[in-house]
Amino acid sequence: MPDLFDDLPDPNVTAQPDPVGGAPRPLADRIRPRRLSEVIGQTRILGPEGPLGAMLEAGSLSSLILWGPPGVGKTTIARLLADATDLAFVQISAIFTGVPELRKVFDAAKLRCRQGQGTLLFVDEIHRFNKAQQDGFLPHMEDGTILLVGATTENPSFELNAALLSRAQVLVLERLSLAELELLAQRAEAELGRKLPLTPEAREALLEMSDGDGRACLNLIEQVAAWKVAAPLETDAMAQRLMRRAAKYDKSGDEHFNLISALHKSVRGSDPDAALYWLARMLEGGEDPRYLARRITRMAIEDIGLADPAAARHCLDAWAMYERLGSPEGELALAQAVLYLALAPKSNAGYVAYKAARAEARRTGSLMPPAHIMNAPTKLMKDQGYGAGYAYDHDAEDAFSGQNYFPDGVKRPVLYVPVERGFERELKKRLDWFVSQRLKRGG
Repeated sequence: MPDLFDDLPDPNVTAQPDPVGGAPRPLADRIRPRRLSEVIGQTRILGPEGPLGAMLEAGSLSSLILWGPPGVGKTTIARLLADATDLAFVQISAIFTGVPELRKVFDAAKLRCRQGQGTLLFVDEIHRFNKAQQDGFLPHMEDGTILLVGATTENPSFELNAALLSRAQVLVLERLSLAELELLAQRAEAELGRKLPLTPEAREALLEMSDGDGRACLNLIEQVAAWKVAAPLETDAMAQRLMRRAAKYDKSGDEHFNLISALHKSVRGSDPDAALYWLARMLEGGEDPRYLARRITRMAIEDIGLADPAAARHCLDAWAMYERLGSPEGELALAQAVLYLALAPKSNAGYVAYKAARAEARRTGSLMPPAHIMNAPTKLMKDQGYGAGYAYDHDAEDAFSGQNYFPDGVKRPVLYVPVERGFERELKKRLDWFVSQRLKRGG
């Protein structure tokens, strides 16, 4: 690692890119806030009534641990705190810093302290330091040599020493909302001097793709802004340009795929004779029976699902029988599983619900569960409100509390819609009862 701390007492000076022939500065760096009032998001901690706002108002800043997902402003806030308090700003990363480098940092801070200036030491990825390294900060925090601001994406309760946590206040930073990302996009457009070449729908999709990460959002914006297009792009066209698609797996012989498609659709169409025929065609063609066992099991969970919960079990049993018997005797077990699937009641409700849930998960990004259903094994987590107000369902009437389990602010979606066939007819009755009770009990 280079000697970053030899030029004492000014290691806080940030190197600027060479204006002549240097690499262009990234957009995220060009629009980095210059004061705390310009920070987008995190109003809960930066506002006048927030912990940082109150500390700055009182002129008394304590050591901090900034806990939050990537791209929400941890580094920026730390740098601006140093500016607001006239402290020298020194930044290190736990990934690249060892004990010798830490010793240089502390020595430089002591010299600076003797000259009348304090040091705000920003430690990125602080959870990557081991216990001994974390302990090394304690004496320098206690004697005022440094004011520590650590940044972590991991839960401090589990990743940081109790001694370190007792000397620092943990502040939770939140992912940026769509409205805040829109403000970030507008600031980027002002810096670029042009609007993004996107339709309103594509623009919203771009912000959703950022998943609350301001840095990722600006990187996407920088890509989009460089496009030369005649008209604003729709969502699909934008996504096609931004997403890297994995190369498709290609296996020689189209007949292989044609026949497995014919087998699958015959099962789905409840035609046992056709399904058995296509199974036989594939076996006669030399297809690996283990491949067929896997595909048959997939049919059970995709096209039959909970309409007949025993279907998947039949397929797994047939697969196991093939492994025990081998060919050709074991192939009969696969044939019987295919017949069972073809004659079973069909439902893709579970499959459809799963795909809808994945789409909803992508849309809502990394929203946390509501605080009342998160465990609170540590005092810090209890202080953050984890577990407060949780209703234990076994204590409720009919063992059903009706409380909300979706993230706060998310409109409750309907994902699973069982069909009136097979066992799902019974599941639909149960689901309808829970829906009615949830409405009655305010969930």
